[in-house]
Amino acid sequence: MNMKNSTVRAVNRLTARWAEAHGGDAGTVFTAAGVWPLLAPLADGAAGPARTELAEALGMPAERAAGAARELLAALDGVRGLRAATGLWTRADLPLEAAWLERLAPGGHGTLSGDAAAGHKALDAWADRRTGGMVKHMPVTLTEGPHGTKLVLASALTLKTKWIRPFLEWPGKAAEGPWAGLPLRMLYRSTALLERAAVAQGPKGAVTLLEVVGDTGVDVHLVLGEPGAGTGGVLTTGIEAVTGARPLTPASLLPEGRPGPGLTIARELALTPEPRLVVETPAFEVRAEHDLLERARLFGLEQARDDSRGHFPGVSSEPLAIGSARQSAVARFQAEGFEAAAVTAVAAAPGCAAPPRLRYRTRRAEVRFDRPFGFLAVHRTSRLVLAAGWVTDPLPYARPAEKSLEEKLREEAEAWAEEEVWAEGEARAGGE
Repeated sequence: MNMKNSTVRAVNRLTARWAEAHGGDAGTVFTAAGVWPLLAPLADGAAGPARTELAEALGMPAERAAGAARELLAALDGVRGLRAATGLWTRADLPLEAAWLERLAPGGHGTLSGDAAAGHKALDAWADRRTGGMVKHMPVTLTEGPHGTKLVLASALTLKTKWIRPFLEWPGKAAEGPWAGLPLRMLYRSTALLERAAVAQGPKGAVTLLEVVGDTGVDVHLVLGEPGAGTGGVLTTGIEAVTGARPLTPASLLPEGRPGPGLTIARELALTPEPRLVVETPAFEVRAEHDLLERARLFGLEQARDDSRGHFPGVSSEPLAIGSARQSAVARFQAEGFEAAAVTAVAAAPGCAAPPRLRYRTRRAEVRFDRPFGFLAVHRTSRLVLAAGWVTDPLPYARPAEKSLEEKLREEAEAWAEEEVWAEGEARAGGE
């Protein structure tokens, strides 16, 4: 990924601020890497207080933002398993400034007919196509009439990665916390690489991080804080740790006992001298819808939402204000890999033999995610946080459906047929 460190830091700062602002402990997933490239061209075309506020949210001067957004989107789209796209739709009667259009990242430019139903159909098709069906609807409300939606600027970010080593999956239960006793889809893995688990000390206490390595240059870090630490504090500490802003101590250097949330380190007798890290976590799927205007100041949109006047003379000679700004996001963590997608839209309107002998005394670390935890999808080279979220409802284990009598009889008949074929083959072989 070829991009400036300043852009990575700016996007990561917005991710951390969004994590901090997340109210309550509800499950969520969000991607500032999908919002930032939309705020940048808005800042480029804004004037007055709206331009100043957007620049503050972006973490860079407005005049540099459009170029940085183009570089970011090109770099994201160049990562294997990652796809990024932008789209612009405008009313045919909306004049656009040629210079602003030239500075936009490459993408499709469609027309809004003024028919909300037809417009939604076209925008939904774009979102569905760009995310491979993970996000089927564009998170925007189109309004009709002379004061209806004039412009929609959207981004789609889709990530799919497979684990270098898949997890084993079977039904299990959490040992503590709100999930205790519930049948869950538990994922298990062990490795000799103790450094995959580490602990960081944050303002809200210790945070345990587990790095799960993907095959596309993107890794996922699971983040577990102290009970009651809260979503924002845990995620923020995690973001600072994975981006190098906060020190991490790997499990190989931690003392025995319970040096971090969900983490136990001890000595054990083993067949080989290698240390062991044992991981247990539930599979999860998280979906979220975000109204960015509910945190308008965070995204630099407080001034720009004032529809009593225009704020974007660099976009159009017609006065424009922000009518809506939303993001739809989804993330899935399973035995084989991880995938996430987000669509953001801004709209402007006027495991028997005899037991072997144990010969070695080795270090064993075990990390369990038994209660709500966070996750961060991070590009390995640049340390750009591509997606962040919080898991409160892991995937339950569902018993296979009981087979019908018809299915059982069919399977029995097929088994008998296979045995007859085998017996005929054996008889022929004996005759020869």
